[in-house]
Amino acid sequence: MSQEVRVKSQPFTGFRELAVYKSFMYLLLGRVISRFGDSVDSIAYSWMVYMLTGSKLLMGTLFALNFIPNIAFSFFAGTLVDRWSKRKVVAITYLGRGLIVCFTALLYWQGWLVPWHLYVLTLLTSTLECFASPAELALVPQLLPKEKLLSGNSFSTSASRAAELAGMAAVGGIIASFGISTAILIDGLTFTIAAAFILLIRAPRQLSPEPPHNTAQSKISFFQELKVGLLYLKSNKLLITIVMAAAFVNFCLSPFNVLNVVYVDKILDSGPDGLSLMGISLVSGTIVSGLWIGKRGAAYKKSRLILTGYLLLGINYALMYLPAILPIQPLAMATLFSFGIGLSVSLCSTPSTTYFMETVPKELLGRVGALYGMVCTCAIPAGSALAGILGEWVQVHLLYVSFGILLLVPVFMLMKQRNFMEI
Repeated sequence: MSQEVRVKSQPFTGFRELAVYKSFMYLLLGRVISRFGDSVDSIAYSWMVYMLTGSKLLMGTLFALNFIPNIAFSFFAGTLVDRWSKRKVVAITYLGRGLIVCFTALLYWQGWLVPWHLYVLTLLTSTLECFASPAELALVPQLLPKEKLLSGNSFSTSASRAAELAGMAAVGGIIASFGISTAILIDGLTFTIAAAFILLIRAPRQLSPEPPHNTAQSKISFFQELKVGLLYLKSNKLLITIVMAAAFVNFCLSPFNVLNVVYVDKILDSGPDGLSLMGISLVSGTIVSGLWIGKRGAAYKKSRLILTGYLLLGINYALMYLPAILPIQPLAMATLFSFGIGLSVSLCSTPSTTYFMETVPKELLGRVGALYGMVCTCAIPAGSALAGILGEWVQVHLLYVSFGILLLVPVFMLMKQRNFMEI
């Protein structure tokens, strides 16, 4: 009985005590501000592309292109991140992404934006993100002790999702009052503000040795470091299992990510407000599950949380089929299932990320984290391109139910892995 009380109270204490770690709070503020802008941009940008092109195939290929730099460059970027200041990498990439987004807003406002611009700008933004993601991942364990990682990650997820919720609630009014270009501009400005908070972080010095100054030695060392990161992940079969399951899930979610605008327009007979409402519901579910994990998650095995998340994800994804055949309040029904999808997101991602941070040595987090992310997302371009092609021939709700059923495959696969069930 006393153990149960301790398990339940410990995460709450962790939430309250996170404020003591000021540098982590600066990182959190940067994330929250940038996520607010991203949520505004996600609705405005998606609707802008749909209005500008009207092509499902172009939407699919554009979404796929967003992940190509991650696959091509992220492992090399992660190795460089392990050498550099994580704080500076995050700040510089935030500023760079802010400038690109502001430029996109300017082009659209002036009526100069054409489809090939979208490809170039997406490629540039995604390339910068290759450096930002492993740097943020590697920075967190430098700012929090190991026993605070689960509560820190879950609180960060909930706070970021709350910011996204606020952005999605505001985006309809912003677009109606000021237009799409202003909504996109807001995202660019939030990146600049976020970078200012990142620069306030005072992370401890890295214990890794200084990189050699000799050019030849530096090149040898660089590729040796690449090899070390690759060998570490290759030797950890459990991490490989988790990554492959995540890659399959990302593949199955591609139709939802690419064609949700079409789903809202054709199936739900709604517009940007409907897209915003579904986004709010999804983020709300993520916040609820994130807060629950922070308070109660330590009482459960990480494997149990992950499996529950995958199961909920598949069921709610498949149920998105119902609004097409039961046209009784279809938007309300789809919003409910979006909430269920949101509930599953934190259950899938937070325990996986925490396990990764707890087990991978800090000096390897940048390169191994980049490789983790690269493998995890490698299925997204293929899934996105396939979604764009299938979307021209198959109705969206049929794609949702088909891929929702496929999402149950990782549940059965992971349940058979004894080492996974023990985490």
